Amino acid sequence: MIHPRTGQVAVIFISQRTGEDGAGYGEAAEAMVALAAAQPGYAGIESVRDAAGLGITVSYWADDASAVAWRDHPEHARIRDLGRARWYDWYALEVTRVDRSYGWRRK
Repeated sequence: MIHPRTGQVAVIFISQRTGEDGAGYGEAAEAMVALAAAQPGYAGIESVRDAAGLGITVSYWADDASAVAWRDHPEHARIRDLGRARWYDWYALEVTRVDRSYGWRRK
C-alpha cells in the first residue's frame, strides 16, 4: 500500500525464524498486529517473510514516544520474550524517521 509517511517514525524489524511452533508464531503475530493497531500513534505496518524464514516488518508511528510506548507495552514485551525463546534465531531492529515518502502503483 502507498501511504504518505514523511515525518513518521519507522521501526524496521528484520528476523530469521527458527521454523519451530509455526501455529503459535502465527497466532502471536496476528495478535501483535491487532494490538499495535490499537495503540495511540500507530500509523501502519508492512511485512514480508520468505520461504526460508527471513522476514522484514516495518511498523510506522506518529512519533518517537508512540514507538517507545509500543516497545514497552507489557503484552508486546511478553511476546518478544517468547520470540527470543522459541521463534527467532536472530533479529535486528532499526528505528528511523521518514524524511521523504512517495510511491507508484499500476492501475
